[in-house]
Amino acid sequence: MTEINQMKIAVYGAGAMGTVLGGLLTLGGLKNVHLITRNEKHVQGLNERGAQIVCVAENNQLTVPVTALLPSQMTEKYDVVFLMTKQKSNAEILRFLLPYLHEDSVVCTTQNGLPERSVAEVVGERRTYGGVASFGASFIGEGKVALTSKTNGMTLQVAGYKNDGEKTDLLTKILSYAGRAVGNLSFGAQTQNLLGARWSKLAINSAFSGLSVVTGCSFGEIAKRRKSKRIALGILRECLEVANASGVILEKMQGRDMQKLLGGTGFFKTAFALFALPIAMKKHKRLVSGMLRDVKEGRKCEIDFINGAVVAEGKRVGVKTPLCEKVVELAHGIENGLYEISYKNTDFFELNKKEREER
Repeated sequence: MTEINQMKIAVYGAGAMGTVLGGLLTLGGLKNVHLITRNEKHVQGLNERGAQIVCVAENNQLTVPVTALLPSQMTEKYDVVFLMTKQKSNAEILRFLLPYLHEDSVVCTTQNGLPERSVAEVVGERRTYGGVASFGASFIGEGKVALTSKTNGMTLQVAGYKNDGEKTDLLTKILSYAGRAVGNLSFGAQTQNLLGARWSKLAINSAFSGLSVVTGCSFGEIAKRRKSKRIALGILRECLEVANASGVILEKMQGRDMQKLLGGTGFFKTAFALFALPIAMKKHKRLVSGMLRDVKEGRKCEIDFINGAVVAEGKRVGVKTPLCEKVVELAHGIENGLYEISYKNTDFFELNKKEREER
């Protein structure tokens, strides 16, 4: 096997999250990491000034010399590709990537939602791996991004998708270089329950990324303010109910059992969950959804692959998801100019009878 430090690694879709990952892998000691994006100014900034990672939660900045490319500048076949683009373009992007993969390449999708099936349909199940990231970043541009999570809370859980997972250990060893860069030995981790990890992340994204688009608030603001906190908890519980009905056992998120922390019904369990929510989101309180930036800049966002994925699975297993449906409706309404991004959009949500009685 090729030594890890000699492997050719691509971070395809080097926006906010991809720039953080590619920069940390390089800072940790990997030599052949290419950050690839269609954003010409970002590529130029990365090559001229390095990956500038502003660690918002820790009030410092990392500047890492990196190699950045436009897709048109790619010439090599890569051993490992971390796929970090928008999921809605998967078919087109993966067909483009096929000439740059060899038979034993690994494509590890770190995208939100449930992306592995669409990846495997193009590159094959044997080469498809999933990575569930529990950190956030926002794009500034021209080589600069903001890391909005604390470095000691960052993780990326990886596993194979419908294969023997032979390359999972390789992926964790590669990711250990990123962990080494920030002194976080837990950064790269294997999971035996990829679908459970996906659903845990999907629940968080549906509640906080979805509401961030609708309200314009950070995750911390959503978890702190009375009405949005209740809506977020309602969305989380919808996700838990759909996952349970689908036979999915949720993975812990940063050591927390989401089912025990946020599940259940009744006044006392709801009161505890509402108390715990801001604490659980403390490390990510400055984070805002990347989808919010998309809609502000006039682009279609990925809401159909986040809250929309919960709605679709809920219909399949017979679980109603009115709060997720409302998020999807409002997000598309904002995209089409029917609504403005505003905290007042929380007025469009109707809590169920039990939740109203517990208010």
